[in-house]
Amino acid sequence: MRTVFVDVGPLAHLSGDGAVAGDLSADVSDYVSPAGSGIVVIDGVIERIATSEELLDEYGMPTTENDLGKEYKVVSLNNNAVIPGFVDGHTHLLWAGDRSRELSWRHEGKTYRQISELGGGIQDTVRSTSEATDEHLIERGYERMRNSLRSGTTHMETKSGYGLTTESELRLLRIAAELQSMKHLPTLDLTWLGAHDVPSGMTSEQYVEQIMSEQLPSVLDQGLARSADVFCEPGWFNVEQSEDIMKASRQGGLDLRMHIDEFKDGGGGGLAADLCVDTADHAHYTNSESRLRMKESGVMTGFLPGTPYAMGSKWPSFKQALDDEIPWSIATDYNPNCKINSMTFLGSLLVQRCGIHPMNALMAATRNPAETTPHPSGMKHGRIEVGAVANFNVLNSEYWEAWCLQPSEPPILSTCLNGNYIHH
Repeated sequence: MRTVFVDVGPLAHLSGDGAVAGDLSADVSDYVSPAGSGIVVIDGVIERIATSEELLDEYGMPTTENDLGKEYKVVSLNNNAVIPGFVDGHTHLLWAGDRSRELSWRHEGKTYRQISELGGGIQDTVRSTSEATDEHLIERGYERMRNSLRSGTTHMETKSGYGLTTESELRLLRIAAELQSMKHLPTLDLTWLGAHDVPSGMTSEQYVEQIMSEQLPSVLDQGLARSADVFCEPGWFNVEQSEDIMKASRQGGLDLRMHIDEFKDGGGGGLAADLCVDTADHAHYTNSESRLRMKESGVMTGFLPGTPYAMGSKWPSFKQALDDEIPWSIATDYNPNCKINSMTFLGSLLVQRCGIHPMNALMAATRNPAETTPHPSGMKHGRIEVGAVANFNVLNSEYWEAWCLQPSEPPILSTCLNGNYIHH
């Protein structure tokens, strides 16, 4: 059925091609249309954008319960602002267990590595996940995706990584693919992250050899992951090991993503630039020269502001990225240590705590991550324009800026998800 949305308030369409960089505070009018637009959606795609008056003349007044025989429905958005659906380009959805005790260890001054040596960290989650049933993981993943949708997320990337054996990594990708096939959830983009940590009882050299000889070929045979990722960080996988895994993954046909420089500048940014990966995430301590090289190599800098918020560390250099016109995105990094799945909360952190203009924050949550986290249809998303996927959010305000000013509860009244209109 064709759905005609009328009485649209300010429309933050963010239309155009490619990622956007630099300070957008003076360019808001390029990306926001004034109130009065209407949007026509059919088969999950935006078919037309015109004035609300024009569409009302053509289709009539908003549909009532007595209009069920029509081949279309007309929905009034009551002059509320509309923004694109959020694209959460870095999550760890599938895991079991509870690592809340690590909060006390962090307050005692213990580092991430020391917590891991105490039995916490990734290995703790790996143990709990291995003991969980498929049904438990599917249920948890479903709940987390529904919560993300309630916060306006319409597309998500998610990784394996809490298995660390060939069998368990394939299992996590298979479960993610089951969630990927479910209706009325954000669409998923699957990433293999076998190189998330080194399993207990193995050296990093031994595990990398297993990854290259056994795990990666099995992932390629399974055919579910679109991308490969590696935790390139001193104490986990060094630059040389990361390079070997990334090159072999690319040779196998996978796109490349990286975790880099989360705790210190370990050279991950330089490797990301050399390999021209799609996105290099965290990038917290990446040096300025490597950031600029990443820009020249077409690498998206993926900031994950929920992680320093959860870990109590300083903020990344958002403003430096703006000044140097480096394209960047944000993502939740939802994981056992950062249980944040709200992009609107991240927007609040950027705008209300880091001095970022709301348009830059919105671009980083929608159009920019859509460039590195494609929709399964192959169509544009992360913006509102003719021919793009019909993914957008209706706010509880007549101002588009309201998207990032309500951290405690999502300011989303309803979401159009792949053309399906959902009231929250």
